[in-house]
Amino acid sequence: MNYYLNIGSNIGNRRRNISRAVDLIRRTFGTDVRCSSPVESEPWGFDSANTFVNEGLVLHTDHAPADVLSMLQNVERSISSASHRNSDGSYRDRVIDIDIVAIDQLTIDSPTLKVPHPHFSERDFYLIPMCELAPAWRHPRTHLTPSQMLDRLNPKCASK
Repeated sequence: MNYYLNIGSNIGNRRRNISRAVDLIRRTFGTDVRCSSPVESEPWGFDSANTFVNEGLVLHTDHAPADVLSMLQNVERSISSASHRNSDGSYRDRVIDIDIVAIDQLTIDSPTLKVPHPHFSERDFYLIPMCELAPAWRHPRTHLTPSQMLDRLNPKCASK
């Protein structure tokens, strides 16, 4: 299965944090991965003076989704043990954040994993890397490509 991931960082040496995560993912899964170009973005869902660098990644593995999630959470914890959320559940700055954005055409809605990511179509820092890594991929519910979703999110920048 192809797992489409998004790695973000807005604290410290953001690019080095992401590079470290990519290296650990390669070692953890014993496979090569394809990475997108980095995307710089404002924090989403909270205020911070620290901008994010995000990078998309395609990982091919036969591991089950729950196992991949657990393995990715271990990668995150090996880089930073700090929580991604404040005690009230709101977002906060973070050294590293790894999200499973999509898994081929699977849909999963469990308490621990929702795929495609519930905010996939709302975050250009997910969509821009997906346009680069998997332009023909279609959302299993809406059947839209990453480019079509990006056009809807940013109608002023819609491709002609």
